[in-house]
Amino acid sequence: MKARTILAAALLAIGCSAWAGEMRVHLLGTGSPLPETKRFGPSILVEAGGRKFLFDAGRGPMQRLHTLGIPFADVDKLFITHLHSDHTIGIPDLYLTGWLRGRKSPLHVWGPAGTRNMMEHIAKAFDFDIRIRLDQNPGSNVKAADIGPGVVYEQDGVTITAFEVDHGPVHPAYGYRIDYAGRSVVLSGDTKYSEALVQRAKGVDLLVHEVAAGSEQQMRTSPVVRNVVGIHTTPEDAGRVFSKAAPRMAVYSHIVLFGVTEAELERRTRSTYAGPLMVGEDLMTFEVGQEVTVSRTEVKE
Repeated sequence: MKARTILAAALLAIGCSAWAGEMRVHLLGTGSPLPETKRFGPSILVEAGGRKFLFDAGRGPMQRLHTLGIPFADVDKLFITHLHSDHTIGIPDLYLTGWLRGRKSPLHVWGPAGTRNMMEHIAKAFDFDIRIRLDQNPGSNVKAADIGPGVVYEQDGVTITAFEVDHGPVHPAYGYRIDYAGRSVVLSGDTKYSEALVQRAKGVDLLVHEVAAGSEQQMRTSPVVRNVVGIHTTPEDAGRVFSKAAPRMAVYSHIVLFGVTEAELERRTRSTYAGPLMVGEDLMTFEVGQEVTVSRTEVKE
């Protein structure tokens, strides 16, 4: 079976229309820090205005891009939500393999304070390889910027806005809103329940939100589980975000579960939210136009 075989496609709104080229969102990785093969680390690719924008680079984005048939050289813009390693560990692969496969422009990186320092040190760490293979090749360069809240990218009709969210002691941590041609997508980043996120996401076409949940026993007996869940959003609180923001489609990504099934995750969300909802999967693609549609590509384990 070909890697790009579409296994399932579902229309998520009334009516049917071809993708009009507004926006396309690929969930490259929907998992936790654990090295799983079904769910890779957090990473989302957004296509808009003829450009490709990567948000976070957890474990495995290059493998997912390869499966989707997206040229590595086309992905030269990376936006980081925060500097936890499960959101950044795939950056060296993106940086180095990108130019190995033809990227001839610098890798542009935007993120919270510390991003520029991190990228400078990644380049230093691979200095030998860069000098041997890429001397004088612009693809070996990095242009990194520490950003604050507000508009961080505006070109070709695409506007990307960063906003602060509440990831407990991790500060700053950002969510992102992407607007293009009257369509909008919000990515929560890692956060507890956030009113700032609700305000940014009101009426968006697609809201991609993180979630963490522990079973009653795990929450009672494990301080580690309580700590992790405490700096993320529970299904019940995510449902409250969805209810207040009222997106055309709500999707879970960066799914962190301790003794909780995906079916239970959805049931718990439904206690506070009755609208359109999907539990995200790696290689799930949303086409955001007049309608919001989803397709799935086979995950090779």
